[in-house]
Amino acid sequence: MYSYPAIAFGQNHSINSNISQLFKQLMSLPPMDKSGSMSGDCDFETTQMETFLSQTFDFQNLPGEYIVQGVKAFKLGRSLYSMDPKMIIHFPSNTTTSFAMTVREILAWQHSYKVYADKTIEGMNKDFLLRALRGQSKYGKEAFRMKFVVRISQCPILMEFDARIISRAPQEEWPHRIKLVSVTGIDFAGRIHDVDDIRTYVKNWQDVYEIDPRSRLPQVYGKRDFRRITNGPRGKLDKNLLLNDLMRMARLRLRACDIEKVEVVVETGIGLGVFAGTTIGIDETVRGLSASAIRKVLEEDGPTYKNVCAVVFALPIFDVGRRNDRRQDTYQVFADEFSRNNYQGPIPVLIADQDMHRLTVAIARMGLNVSELNPADSHGVFGEYWQNRGPAVEEKLALTTMGLLVQHHLINPYVLNPNHYYFI
Repeated sequence: MYSYPAIAFGQNHSINSNISQLFKQLMSLPPMDKSGSMSGDCDFETTQMETFLSQTFDFQNLPGEYIVQGVKAFKLGRSLYSMDPKMIIHFPSNTTTSFAMTVREILAWQHSYKVYADKTIEGMNKDFLLRALRGQSKYGKEAFRMKFVVRISQCPILMEFDARIISRAPQEEWPHRIKLVSVTGIDFAGRIHDVDDIRTYVKNWQDVYEIDPRSRLPQVYGKRDFRRITNGPRGKLDKNLLLNDLMRMARLRLRACDIEKVEVVVETGIGLGVFAGTTIGIDETVRGLSASAIRKVLEEDGPTYKNVCAVVFALPIFDVGRRNDRRQDTYQVFADEFSRNNYQGPIPVLIADQDMHRLTVAIARMGLNVSELNPADSHGVFGEYWQNRGPAVEEKLALTTMGLLVQHHLINPYVLNPNHYYFI
């Protein structure tokens, strides 16, 4: 599958002379394997993670118990705290090519977990976060609130999206430089938990969806999904409100990265695939506004960052769609946004048709602190449907990183420790 060349913006504005060299090295990376095993249902990788957790930590699913609908509950029979800190753990097993780490390292990665929340959002407090981060947020207002919450921790990458294990010895430092940033996007797929996304941003939602006469909300089918009225109108977005909130979301996660001493931010599209509202005809506008939001934030806030010195967008192209004879993939939308508006921010930007793990690992190996974006679900449970063998990006991240051990509330006690919550 063809890979498009990476495009850089704003290199001349940077005071960091090393960024051009960084971008040059990233542009020379081998292209992403877009048709490999991680492009499908990831059955092998799911079993691999389950086996690793079972053999190392006595992982067990709890029959008949669920964290949220469709998400199996589990427990670890063997706690990290009961293990020798010097013990070396190998992923996926003890081989010459495994990713090796000590128990002490994993405990340190867990301790690095922090939550940054937007203090200006009504109802945003520690009690809410304690419920939301164990999957107990209510549909509507509480689910809506989660898009203004950022979860961040050190989180090594175990394999790239080619599913090949990254060999690592415990003394290697590069994994410590990687932070995973889990954030919720706006959901226009039409699902009950995120009903307020529809009601807030789609001005004519009552004309677009079938309505339940009792609740006066969209009719729910299969306990989750809304259904568009046959031959009904396309959605009409409140573009100004949507852009404003997308900017607030981008501003929050970039500020959190800066506080966490991240030097290079690796972003990807959040809610720009199935969640962009293709079924109601708003996806093209949503992608454009998302690109505009982060460009504006980088231009406005860039001069105030103390640590962030570059942003890399990992936007791999799998399907090339065209409308009005123009490509409509996310890569092209972002490239057009930064090009047409003559991006003037002080933070250099690279847009790449590339594996975000490959980019992130390469940056960490160059000695830079780097963050990677995890498009998370508004339920607030890390990796959500990772055992369902039909994973989206969030689930793929659970299978390819240490995320389950460092950001899942059933494993890392700091996820539900309010002393690790910050309101900014």
